Amino acid sequence: MRIRATVAAVSGALALSALAVPAAHAGDRSIPDPHKPTSGAEVFGTAARGASKAAAAAAAAAQPAISKVVVNGGKDIVLGTTAKKTITVSVTASHATGISDAYADLWHGTDPTSETGIDGAILANEDEAKCTKVNATTSTCKLTFTVDPRYDLYKNSLAGTWHVTAAALAGNRTDMTYTDFYGTARVQRLSKLTVNASPEPVKKGKTLTVTGKLSRANWEDHAYHGYSGQPVKLQFRKKNSSTYTTVKTIKTNSTGNLKTTVKASVDGYWRYSFAGTSTTPAVNAAGDFVDVK
Repeated sequence: MRIRATVAAVSGALALSALAVPAAHAGDRSIPDPHKPTSGAEVFGTAARGASKAAAAAAAAAQPAISKVVVNGGKDIVLGTTAKKTITVSVTASHATGISDAYADLWHGTDPTSETGIDGAILANEDEAKCTKVNATTSTCKLTFTVDPRYDLYKNSLAGTWHVTAAALAGNRTDMTYTDFYGTARVQRLSKLTVNASPEPVKKGKTLTVTGKLSRANWEDHAYHGYSGQPVKLQFRKKNSSTYTTVKTIKTNSTGNLKTTVKASVDGYWRYSFAGTSTTPAVNAAGDFVDVK
């Protein structure tokens, strides 16, 4: 069994370059370690062809071909303030001798080979992937990742686009392929949205005041704070309808609060709807029913 170094985010007070601790077994989340594997030989513990640039050029035709990598079922990875989330990454690859193993990780930054070029990384829980044959030459290999917002996501700037590393080892356990820039995935700060329409009940034609708040997870203090300056739609659904219609769009204030007024006409549900950003997922408030007399 090979050993993979475990990468973990460190507290914001520590620079990655300041750490000097031993590598941990894969899945061991107790030892902060700035090292992320950056080659196939390092990942698979073998002198596989393709581990160096010269060897890669000479044996390119023999390397496994990665055809697809799916992170979290194709969905964004959304984390709140405390709850861990386990996701799956699958790597589909082919080689004349089949596929014996695969590797993937998620990292944030610009250059994984530089101490200052990477500020976050998440490695798999397993030392080896679970590979299922598609046919004699192709397999889909799966790995699980447990993302802990209190450990892996130590600063809010880690929200957004992460790089996806992917590698595959051929059935002959000699030929391999590896890239730190196979694709990207998004890691986002969980959002919450509330609404309250009042007074309830209300006379037809009278003014309704609709308030609410848009907030999102803060990974630095593990609380939820208002998301300021964001456009949010006020929507209405008639009592016997299943469709919401946008009435107007307003922006959150400096503390994430929302407030507007509308004229009451018929019974129905009012809600706020946020479309999301690259760092924060879309969210709809639960509809607030108002009885119009």
